[in-house]
Amino acid sequence: MAWKTLDDMTLAGKVALVRVDVNVPMENGQVTDTTRIDRIIPTITDILAAGGKPVLLAHFDRPKGQVVPAMSLAQIVPALQAALGPVKLHFATDCIGGPAKTAISAMEAGEVVLLENTRFHAGEEKNDPMMAASLAALGDIYVNDAFSAAHRAHASTEGIARLLPHCAGRLMQAELTALDAALGAPTRPLVAVVGGAKVSTKLDLIGNLVTKVDHLVIGGGMANTFLVAQGIEVGKSLAERDMADTALAILAKATAAGCTIHLPHDIVVARQFKAGAASDTLPVGDCPADAMILDAGPQTVAKIVAVFTQARTLIWNGPLGAFEIAPFDAATNAAAQAVGTLTIAGSLVSVAGGGDTVAALNKAGVANQFTYISSAGGAFLEWMEGKDLPGIAALKD
Repeated sequence: MAWKTLDDMTLAGKVALVRVDVNVPMENGQVTDTTRIDRIIPTITDILAAGGKPVLLAHFDRPKGQVVPAMSLAQIVPALQAALGPVKLHFATDCIGGPAKTAISAMEAGEVVLLENTRFHAGEEKNDPMMAASLAALGDIYVNDAFSAAHRAHASTEGIARLLPHCAGRLMQAELTALDAALGAPTRPLVAVVGGAKVSTKLDLIGNLVTKVDHLVIGGGMANTFLVAQGIEVGKSLAERDMADTALAILAKATAAGCTIHLPHDIVVARQFKAGAASDTLPVGDCPADAMILDAGPQTVAKIVAVFTQARTLIWNGPLGAFEIAPFDAATNAAAQAVGTLTIAGSLVSVAGGGDTVAALNKAGVANQFTYISSAGGAFLEWMEGKDLPGIAALKD
C-alpha cells in the first residue's frame, strides 16, 4: 500500500485534522440524506478510541470564496450530532484563525470540532500555500477521508498533506482498497458497464477502459451513438451523430486491445418518454423512424448476464436505459440484480459509483449486495479514466 492508514499513526493527545465530505442534500434546513455523514463516523470513532482529537474540515456547496450564510456548515450540525450520539460536537465559525484556534484549544478528550466551510476562503480552491499553512497550523496530523473531493487540488485536500504527517481515513481506505481490487490489480476476466446519455461526457473513461478491461458493456443513450456509427438507424433516439467517427475509433482501439464491446442486440422502443408508455421490443436494426430507444431488450440482458457469470471483477458506471421510469428500467434492474446475486455467491467482486448509478442500484434494490459502492461522483469517474487524483497523490509516501 502506497499510503498510510490510521493504524500507522500515533494519535494519542494529537489534534487530527480530518478532511471529510459532508456536502449533503438539504431541504427546508433539514438534511434529507445522511449517507455521507454516516460514512465518516468510523474514522471519527477510531481517532477518539486512540486518544486523538478529531477536527473536521469540510466544504458545503459552492460559495466561491465568499461567506454565504445559506452555505454554512452550521446547518448540518444537528444531523452530525445525531450520528455521533453521545460524543459532544462543537462548531467553529471559521476554519482558520481565531475562531478555529479557540474551539480546538477548548476541546476536551472525547469531543469533536467541526470547522466552518473551507470554501468561504478564496485560498481553498486556489490551493493557496498560505491557506494550507493556516489550516496545518491548527493540528498535528492530517487525515484525508474525502475520496469524493480527491480529484480537486485544494488547500484542504492537497496542500495541507504536504505540511503534516498524513494518512487515509477509514472511508478513504475502503474506497482505495476497493478501487485497487477493481482496476489496479483485478482478478480477471474484468468487465465494465458504462451507461448514460452521452459518449462525449465519457470519452476519456471509455478510452481508458478498453485498454484495461476484457469486456465493456455500453448501454443507455451512448449505445445509440455506437449503433449509428455502425450504420444502424435509431429513429428519434438520443444519439450524438457527430461522434460517429469517434465511436468507430473506440471500437477499433478495443479490438486492438483485445477488449470485447457489447452493444444492444434487441431494444425497447416507445413513441413517448413517460411512465407506462406503450412500448415494443424489437431487433436492434428495426427501430421505427418515429420511435426512440429507451432500454435494452431481454436478449441483450441475457447476453450481458452470461458475460457477468464468466467474469470475476466488475465495475459499473451508468444505467443501461431510462431507469428512472418503468418499464424502461427493466434492463438496468435485471442486470444489476444478476451482479448482486453473483457477488453474494462469492464469484464476483463488484464496484460501482456515480450519482445515477447509485440511484439506479438503489432502485433495483441491490446497492447493499455489491462489494463496494462509491459515494464519489467526479472523483470516481476520474479514477476510472486513469487520472492521477491530487488528493490521493498527496497521501502517498
